[in-house]
Amino acid sequence: MTENTQQQTAPTTELPTQYAPAEVEGPLYERWVERGYFEADAKSEKPPYTIVIPPPNVTGSLHLGHAFEHTLIDALTRRKRMQGYETLWQPGMDHAGIATQNVVERELAKEGKSRHDLGREAFVERVWQWKAESGGQISGQMKRLGDGVAWSRERFTMDEGLSQAVQTIFKKLYDDELIYRAERIINWCPRCLTAISDIEVEYQDDDGELVSIRYGSGDAEIVVATTRAETMLGDTAVAVHPDDDRYRHLVGTEIELPLTGRRIPVVADEHVDPEFGTGAVKVTPAHDPNDFEIGQRHGLPNLAVMDERAVITAHGPFQGLDRLEARSAIVAALRAEGRIVAEKRPYVHSVGHCSRCKTTIEPRLSMQWWVKVGPLAKAAGDAVRDGKVKIHPQEMEKRYFDWVDNLHDWCISRQLWWGHRIPVWYGPDGEVVCVGPDEQPPTGEGWHQDTDVLDTWFSSGLWPFSTLGWPERTESLEKFYPNSVLVTGYDILFFWVARMMMFGLYAMDGTPPFHTIALHGMVRDQNGKKMSKSFGNVVNPLDWMDEYGSDAVRFTLANGANPGVDVPIGEDWVKASRNFANKIWNATRFALMNGATIEGPLPDASEMSATDRWILSRLNATVAQVDALYEDYQFAKLSDALYHFAWDEVFDWYVELSKTTFFAGGEQAKVSGRVLGEVLDVMLRLLHPIVPFVTEALWTTLTGRESVVIADWPEDSGFRDAAAEAEIENLQQVVTEVRRFRADQGLQPGQKVPARLELGGTALAAHEAAIRQLLRLQPEGEGFSATASLPVAGATVALDLSGTIDVEAERKRLTKDLAAAEKEKAQANGKLGNEAFLAKAPDNVVEKIRTRLAKADEDIARIRAQLANLPQA
Repeated sequence: MTENTQQQTAPTTELPTQYAPAEVEGPLYERWVERGYFEADAKSEKPPYTIVIPPPNVTGSLHLGHAFEHTLIDALTRRKRMQGYETLWQPGMDHAGIATQNVVERELAKEGKSRHDLGREAFVERVWQWKAESGGQISGQMKRLGDGVAWSRERFTMDEGLSQAVQTIFKKLYDDELIYRAERIINWCPRCLTAISDIEVEYQDDDGELVSIRYGSGDAEIVVATTRAETMLGDTAVAVHPDDDRYRHLVGTEIELPLTGRRIPVVADEHVDPEFGTGAVKVTPAHDPNDFEIGQRHGLPNLAVMDERAVITAHGPFQGLDRLEARSAIVAALRAEGRIVAEKRPYVHSVGHCSRCKTTIEPRLSMQWWVKVGPLAKAAGDAVRDGKVKIHPQEMEKRYFDWVDNLHDWCISRQLWWGHRIPVWYGPDGEVVCVGPDEQPPTGEGWHQDTDVLDTWFSSGLWPFSTLGWPERTESLEKFYPNSVLVTGYDILFFWVARMMMFGLYAMDGTPPFHTIALHGMVRDQNGKKMSKSFGNVVNPLDWMDEYGSDAVRFTLANGANPGVDVPIGEDWVKASRNFANKIWNATRFALMNGATIEGPLPDASEMSATDRWILSRLNATVAQVDALYEDYQFAKLSDALYHFAWDEVFDWYVELSKTTFFAGGEQAKVSGRVLGEVLDVMLRLLHPIVPFVTEALWTTLTGRESVVIADWPEDSGFRDAAAEAEIENLQQVVTEVRRFRADQGLQPGQKVPARLELGGTALAAHEAAIRQLLRLQPEGEGFSATASLPVAGATVALDLSGTIDVEAERKRLTKDLAAAEKEKAQANGKLGNEAFLAKAPDNVVEKIRTRLAKADEDIARIRAQLANLPQA
């Protein structure tokens, strides 16, 4: 085990009788921060280990998804800090353009005002005021969880330094002709009055209508179907597949567009699926992304028929109607003209909604700023293909490649006032000037800055290096870039991760922003259902932390964290984790009161009992196992390994087996006390990254040292004792089998039973006192009569159950169990003897049946032995 270098004071065995998280957690965290344990020194000669926090929105509060992700990151960084790395967990928040603007606009609405009443400059100042007063409550909640972030380095995406980074990379991309302005179809929110990114669109099944409309007449007649009848006013063509014989005669001709008095062409385009519906589609290039592409291929005009608020602007009787009002009016007008061929209501289909205000999204043709992602995306894909960046779990690579290899140009402009304003100025004679951070914008009559701001993902895409001082070549940038690992959900693999990869490789001379991308799943309820306010299953993790402690919430989350897999969580599981924390507390307190110590060197193995050697062997095996699982980001497996080692092996077996030694006192008690102290020291350090609070309180009490946060991470000493492990495994078999037998007989756990232990010359003889204590077995005494005999692990335990069980009832029970086991054996033999079955059955199925047969044979032998040992009537 690693020797700890912290200064040591005299350890104390004084611990409260019960663990009270609410009294322990807050003061401990304050002490950690005050002592600077989480800070990172760029001048340090230690190897760096860097992780950035996926920056939460400044409007946000801690939800279970945050708690889950932060628990995993905190576990990684705490372990690396203990391993001697200069560890930086970079904190900060995202300005969350549209979300924050909406919050402040709602505040203004309470005063009867809008942002336009204030004007842009005053509104932005109001947002900064809101941030200072109300934003960032999540920071305090992160402290509740125990996040070990470098608070002195906290950044905000609208900080002066990060704003300079944004302007610098915009200018660089613009000069390299990777940013341009063009009119394209975007996601438009008629409520927020801005373009929004794909990730800000939430899709849900809505009840709508599917209307089939007859265009043209006679031989020049085509039926098209639509869920958005109002957009027909902007149709500029009907498209069919080039090989569709039904419409071949119409391609190149024009047909009448109902209600408008216009005639539109019929075009042939391979995008059309001839097997879907009528095989013909209406083409509205200004209001549909696929139609826009068709329009570009065929030179069709873009006819916009709605304004920014989704109000109809087309001339005629529908002008001035909201899109939904116009939909009903247009269908009624078409019906009156006999143009409606079919109507289906309700027609359930997937519809995009603004994630902020829930308004239905409107595809809209708009002049926006775009990033030409082709070369950037190729570099991002190649970095993974070439092994510069590893994605974990590896099966997620396919999803990454599917995305980056098929990226469309990225719309980066937003029609908001809160955010990084686009650094482009327009002159009176059509001049366009992009201004870098060290350049003066043009002045004079007629010059004005672009009114749009940048997509929030633009600035958060710079996060791994902008937070370290880029574009300056700071000490922090040199020390901590690239990040060691990015821990994030697979749901933003495309939106955030891909953008960081593109910008990191571009800005940092081909160096990717991180070595590894470790993807986790989403937190769901205990039934595996997505958490949603509409489902009523959303949980506030702060409530659980108040009730059960932060360690309980953290352990529950880590214990469910299989790479890339969604995590179900329920309150019962948090209660179980609370019980685990209490078990650690109570068992450690008992151990401290009964001789556990870290004073002095560890005794030589020759001085130890087999029980001592067994637990040290298991301890080192657990250290090696946990290390390997950490390196593979297998949080669930390592948590499970730690749980079973602590609860089962240390507390339920080693402590119990050692009680007789401790009670007896003497030199062997001192040896076992030192072994138990070693085990607790290492075990608490292993547990610390996941359950930091309870382990800090216990470890500092045990060792008298300053803090487990800065303790050395345990190392596998290589000590193994196979003979001791086999010896204790045999002992465990004896105890487990007799306990099971006692339970089968209905004996109370504390009920004492006379017994004769026939341990022969086995190593078990040395453990007779412990076996008797664990099993509540009295010496046989006079008149002893062995009414039951249990052969197990080379030993025999004979019990005198006279007066404690109904022998005849026990015989009936065992006879019934024997019949069931023999039936199971017959069924397994029948299948294994069936050649036809064996020829068709998969190998794993056959193997399961063989396992069942072996188990049945074991049960038959055991039950017959028990029957034979029952007293005769």
